[in-house]
Amino acid sequence: MIFSAQQVIGGNSEVFLFGCSSAFTNLFLQEFLKTRAMSSSYLPATTESIALALEAKDPSDAISILYRVLDNPSSSPEALRMKEQAITNLTDLLRQENRGEDLRSLLTELRPFFSLIPKAKTAKIVRGILDSVAKIPGTSDLQIALCKEMVLWTRAEKRTFLRQRVEARLAALLMETKEYSEALTLLSGLVKEVRRLDDKLLLVDIDLLESKLHFSLRNLPKAKAALTAARTAANAIYVPPAQQGAIDLQSGILHAEEKDYKTAYSYFFEAFESFNALEDPKAVFSLKYMLLCKIMVNQADDVGGIISSKAGLQYVGPDLDAMKAVADAHSKRSLKLFEMALRDYKAQLEEDPIVHRHLSSLYDTLLEQNLCRLIEPFSRVEIAHIAELIELPIDHVERKLSQMILDKKFAGTLDQGAGCLVIFDDPKTDAIYPATLETISNIGKVVDSLYVRSAKIMA
Repeated sequence: MIFSAQQVIGGNSEVFLFGCSSAFTNLFLQEFLKTRAMSSSYLPATTESIALALEAKDPSDAISILYRVLDNPSSSPEALRMKEQAITNLTDLLRQENRGEDLRSLLTELRPFFSLIPKAKTAKIVRGILDSVAKIPGTSDLQIALCKEMVLWTRAEKRTFLRQRVEARLAALLMETKEYSEALTLLSGLVKEVRRLDDKLLLVDIDLLESKLHFSLRNLPKAKAALTAARTAANAIYVPPAQQGAIDLQSGILHAEEKDYKTAYSYFFEAFESFNALEDPKAVFSLKYMLLCKIMVNQADDVGGIISSKAGLQYVGPDLDAMKAVADAHSKRSLKLFEMALRDYKAQLEEDPIVHRHLSSLYDTLLEQNLCRLIEPFSRVEIAHIAELIELPIDHVERKLSQMILDKKFAGTLDQGAGCLVIFDDPKTDAIYPATLETISNIGKVVDSLYVRSAKIMA
């Protein structure tokens, strides 16, 4: 026979089980913990409480149980270890439920707990909660506010190691929200402090962030200098593959900005390999920029082969489809297809500042080449006829033709009264002037030679 007894003394329960099987004991303990969860303000920080939260069908119940575990006043080593596990599980649940404000409150409520555990574990928990908030969409303002709160707390607690990393994250968030001046002010002070401490791993992150910030401000010399500093610091230590990929990606962006597309392609390829090995979402951007470089060096035919390769097939989607459409338009020299690609893939092309900048110059070049080819047979032609041939609006064509005339791409003028373009013959250079200059130059050499000889004879 199975006997059980329950004795309640001042709100504490002691359960005595005699001759029970292990399965029955576990079931009894789970039911007992559920009963206690309803009657008590906190739960014991044990594996059974964590298991109870994991078995809860409703996420709200699991969150409530984990909060009760954290409310337990016990500070024994085992209880602290269980609370750390409860914090991890609670953070994941709140992230899945998109409860960003609750994560913010959790970080504030845990401050007394942080004084009981090592600083390294505190830094790990804080970064984990910040990462979880970052995974919730539309929380940029919340992340900035949360980082600013943590910076104030870390300054008061003199936790320099954690403060520097939170400030670096805050600078990155400010840059994403285009608060460039505030981010630059924060970074300039932070980089001096980190260099003094010689924390090279963090210094690589900060220098790389500074390079991105200066690039966003269109200050290329400072962006290159910051990237060089990041590479110098990275050469002295082991750099994680994700960080090395970020450095290569930024290097490719800066080389592409200088129109050195072949070097940029090699950097993008290195970044792609790093991100692809880690299955990082940034891999698709590296691949996208690789295809952009191929298009910009007039090797659009290679785009299809790269996309259909083993590595490229893993990332087939709107981004690669957009670059394929641009490559097809470039191969066919079709402005109409080019504009259709820009319209159909606006999010992938127009809203990506790096791609948009290079495609704008590519579009201008393609438009100029097409216009020069169309007006070549004419000495006088209606602008409306050119617009009809190129399938673009008349005002757009007229504006581009006037720009080309001013840039001396061809000799001509616009007769706006008649709505015509008048093309002049290319002025032929008279060969007599270069020949005369060459003759005078030769005579000068002869005179100099005679002067040298006469000086030797007189000596």
